[in-house]
Parts: sequence; C-alpha cells; structure tokens
Amino acid sequence: MGDIDAPVIRVVSRLAEYDAARWDACAHPADTPYNPFLSHAFLMALEESGSACADTGWLPQHLVVETPAGDSLGAMPLYLKSHSQGEYIFDYGWADAFHRAGGRYYPKLLSAVPFTPATGPRLLIRDPARADAITRALVAGALTLSERLEASSLHINFLPEKQWAALGEWDFLQRTDQQFHWVNDGYENFEAFLAALASRKRKNLKKERARAVENDIEIEQITGAYLTDEHWDKFFEFYIDTGHRKWGTPYLTRAFFDQIGASMADDILLIMAKREGRYIAGALNFIGGNTLFGRNWGCIEDHPFLHFEVCYYQAIDFAIKRGLHCVEAGAQGAHKLARGYAPRRTHSAHHIAHEGLRNAVADYLESERQYVDNDISALDRHTPFKKTDTQAD
Repeated sequence: MGDIDAPVIRVVSRLAEYDAARWDACAHPADTPYNPFLSHAFLMALEESGSACADTGWLPQHLVVETPAGDSLGAMPLYLKSHSQGEYIFDYGWADAFHRAGGRYYPKLLSAVPFTPATGPRLLIRDPARADAITRALVAGALTLSERLEASSLHINFLPEKQWAALGEWDFLQRTDQQFHWVNDGYENFEAFLAALASRKRKNLKKERARAVENDIEIEQITGAYLTDEHWDKFFEFYIDTGHRKWGTPYLTRAFFDQIGASMADDILLIMAKREGRYIAGALNFIGGNTLFGRNWGCIEDHPFLHFEVCYYQAIDFAIKRGLHCVEAGAQGAHKLARGYAPRRTHSAHHIAHEGLRNAVADYLESERQYVDNDISALDRHTPFKKTDTQAD
C-alpha cells in the first residue's frame, strides 16, 4: 500500500466523487466483521438522496489518508453540523448552556453515521498493523479541520470501546450511554432461546407472539432479490407516518430507500406484517458480518404486541437462522429487557475547544458515566433468563 511516513490527508465533500473500492478497503479491512453502515454505498445513498447533505444540516467533510501515490490508508466519516438532530447522543444541554453564556456551539464537527445509532469504527484503518500511525493522522487531521472550520467541538459517536479508550489519550472527553442488544448464546433455534428463559418470562413471551398475529396477521422476512418497489412504497408510508407522530420531520427521503434497495439489497432485511392482503407494518434491518442491526419501524394499524414481534422476535429468529452473534435493536427502550435484550454500553468521545465549556462538560460526564454503570448493573439483575446459582446469591 505504500509508505505512510508522509501521508496525504484530504477532505472529501461528496462521497460519489471518491472511489468506492478505496473507501471500502478502509471501511472493511480483512478479518473485521462487515458493517453495512460504513460502506461507500450506504453513506453515498444518504448524501445523494438528500437525506444527509448541506441542505439538511449535514455537510460532508470526510477525511481520507493516502500515500503520496494515492493508495488509501484510512478514512473517517465526518460532517459539519448546524444542529444536533439525528445523532442519538444528546448534547442539546451543552449547546444551550454555551449559548446562554455567550458562546457559539454551532457549527460543530461530527464523526458518525447519520441517523444511525449503531456501534462501529469511526477511524477506518485499512492495515491494522499500522493502526497507530494511521490513527494519529486521522485524529490530527480532524482536529486541524475543526479549527479551520471554526467549529466549537469535534464529536465521535458510537465508536468501539478500544477506539474510545485511545481517544482519551488525545484529550477527548469520554461519554457512555446504553442500548439493549440480544446476544446469541449458540441457540439452535428460537425454541432453544425460549428454553433459556425463566418459566414465567417464557410464557409471557409466547403469549405476546400469539397475540401479535391473532388478527390473521402474516409476517414476511424479505431480503435480496425479493425486495420490490411495492415493499419500499409501503415501508416508506409506515416510516413517514410514524416519523411525523414521533419527532415531526422524518430524516430519510424516499430516494434513499430506492438507492439502498438497488445497491445493498443483500444487506437488507425487511420484516413486513400483512393483514387481509395488505401490508400494515414493517421494520427495516441491516445485515452485518456478525450482527443484525434494527433500524426503522412503522405501522398504519395498531395491534397488541405487533411492534415486539416485528422488531424484536423476528429479528432474533432471523439472527439464529443466519448464525449471527448479536441483534442491535436501536436506541433506548428498557421494554426490550423483558424480550431477551440486555443492556450494553455505548461510547462517544468529545473534543471541546472552549476551556470553560470543556471543564463543565467533563464534570457532568464523570457523574453521568457512574449513573450509566449503576443503571446497567441494576438492569442486569432483571433479565428474563434463568438465574444461575451465582445470580441467585
């Protein structure tokens, strides 16, 4: 790949103009589980569809590190943000406090996958053997870019714990939160998963699954070449309806779904519910190398427990059949605990230029991390699984 003693660091403001193979070589290095959200196809679809672009407050400023000969070494998805929407790591309080003190919080620089609270590398390293040198180039480049753009701060969201720990050495503030993930303990089938639950929890789960489909509702799992325009039309209808009811303005455009359907069909699982020959609900998932990522849900009819069936139980069933290790069911939601999903830490790192704001946020994060640790410990004692002798004590 060439020498990195004199790396070339440059900004890519439109991913469609950067070679897909060179980006993906960094996003998906050998011996690393595939993450669909880091792929050139996914990120480009967000931009080209008008979902994540300058007009929506997501100005692409991706960093790439190359050799002088043009070989790709590393990359970092980056956006200049004029707001904090669509991030799932909430800093509205920081922005408001800084504004009231006379400061200017926006623009800020963000490394993340837009609208996607899924953990994955943000420092994309093509050659793990040279990770330290490439990491230094990317972090130094991002900090320099933040200064040139007069951004108040640089944020890196939903990154793996190892990268999070490394960024602490670069004077980044470290933040934690939690999500609920299902972990495959080598289950042969869904019944084997049920057998691992305590008796009362198992009965409740079976009742929920039966109630979810009792109104002659059929469930379909659709992926690859079986995805059609009809599926996307219906799912977009659900997505828009639910988005307007929950947060006002849905982020993703109809063109986005067309683009990922054309370029990433084998990475997509649509779970759709049908009643009387008509689709009434659906959930969009992405298939990674060892993880199924649940992303969006929507419906046009309300039925008891249908959300749990489509979003959680069907995802578990698919993951077991595919031999996937984990289901990440998206942000928040303690109700997932009773459905076999356990609390897991998520990590973000934050570099704030203003000393006063930085010190205030640092104090807040210290107590917040302790709260998250305590909450996870408490929730872990209430999973639906059978108690071991150690847990019983």
